[in-house]
Amino acid sequence: MGAKVISGKEIAKKKRREIADEVRALREENIMPGLAVILVGNNHASKTYVNNKEKACAEVGMESFLISLPEDVSQQELLKKIEELNKREDVHGILVQLPLPDHIQEKSVIEAISPEKDVDGFHPLNIGRMMTGQDSFLPCTPYGVMIMLEETGIEISGKHVVIVGRSNIVGKPAGQLFLNENATVTYCHSRTRDLGYHTSQADIIVAAIGKPNFIRSSHIKEGAIVIDVGINRDEHEKLCGDVHPEVADKASYITPVPGGVGPMTITMLLFNTLKAARQSKSVLHNA
Repeated sequence: MGAKVISGKEIAKKKRREIADEVRALREENIMPGLAVILVGNNHASKTYVNNKEKACAEVGMESFLISLPEDVSQQELLKKIEELNKREDVHGILVQLPLPDHIQEKSVIEAISPEKDVDGFHPLNIGRMMTGQDSFLPCTPYGVMIMLEETGIEISGKHVVIVGRSNIVGKPAGQLFLNENATVTYCHSRTRDLGYHTSQADIIVAAIGKPNFIRSSHIKEGAIVIDVGINRDEHEKLCGDVHPEVADKASYITPVPGGVGPMTITMLLFNTLKAARQSKSVLHNA
């Protein structure tokens, strides 16, 4: 029969239309949501991501500010630039494109961004709020996954969710968001013994391990829902996810690569920037 495809591309389109409507309404109140992106160096993949973010901002009517800094910029200079953006009223969201050069401490950079402008959802304050179920900016990729399931009408409460991967950007926060929705969560990673034992019990699998075509049919139970967060190149340099195509014959739902989780990540970044602009409006009103 084959799995039903959860199209992130289609859901992202719908969400971006909604965001564009809200941006228009804010602009009528003289508030122009603005996203500042800092790009350090000439990493080709990073440049592509940044271009996509700029296009997405234009699509929904947001301002975007690109700050390009040289590869050898000092950490002090970068932190100074972030401090300037923290103070700018026309910038509601700040994003520093990762990865950063080795001489710059990622942790210091993330912590320098004002939590009110941390639209990536990586600041410890936002992570802490997410952990305790408070309102916060949620990390964009896991947030996108939750919206995809919600839009598809998939019930999460009571389900067993297995997360394969434990990165701070996807794996860990994804597990917490599922837990917040009353799922039972198991984390698996490179040190997990007998991975297949755990994944084959999952109602929902989130593959975020960064290995091409790693999850096979033998890893999942019949009818499982499979979310593929991976973006890799296979041995033929073809774009692929962490989940092997054969899994589609056994799963009930699956996300494609490309066109699955990817478009949702940037969409939730736009959503977080809109939310930050809205919050800045209420701060102005209460001042």
